[in-house]
Amino acid sequence: MSTQTKTTTSQILYKKVTGSRRFSNYWWASVITIGGTGFLLSGISSYLKVNLLPFADPTQLIFIPQGIVMGLYGAAALLLALYLWLVILGDLGGGYNEFNRETGKVNIFRWGFPGKNRKVEFNCNINQVQSVRVDIKDGLNPRRALYLKLKDRREIPLTRVGQPLPLSDVENQGAELAKFLQVPLEGL
Repeated sequence: MSTQTKTTTSQILYKKVTGSRRFSNYWWASVITIGGTGFLLSGISSYLKVNLLPFADPTQLIFIPQGIVMGLYGAAALLLALYLWLVILGDLGGGYNEFNRETGKVNIFRWGFPGKNRKVEFNCNINQVQSVRVDIKDGLNPRRALYLKLKDRREIPLTRVGQPLPLSDVENQGAELAKFLQVPLEGL
């Protein structure tokens, strides 16, 4: 459940799920912004024949085809960077998992893309939970995730999307949740 914040009382288990506000997303958005700006300024410099970059002299580039290609690559990179920054700003995929034995409810919340369905919520009764399933797949495209398996055969993902969690964390979180909900743990 990839937690930043975890609150456990005897009756409530609350775990915050990290969304797109991860270090790797900040890193790539910054790198792509800097690189895209450099390419775009190179393209503009080759057209205007005015050096806009302090570390290179793109005025020596011939505008067609080199300058125009540099400018297009820069514009494409800046559009990608804008998308990444907007995803980070919206914290897509972020939210929480709350399991409350006092009320007998499970509440899973995630932020989605902007629009009328931005808030993605799932609620059910604890007695509808059949088990907690651990999904572990190693290899070229590894996957380590926890699912809430319901009696009506639906499986609700509980972990973040992206970088797989360490195996020990997935096992510990699965065991803790299964013990809290008093249901079996599957997949180990």
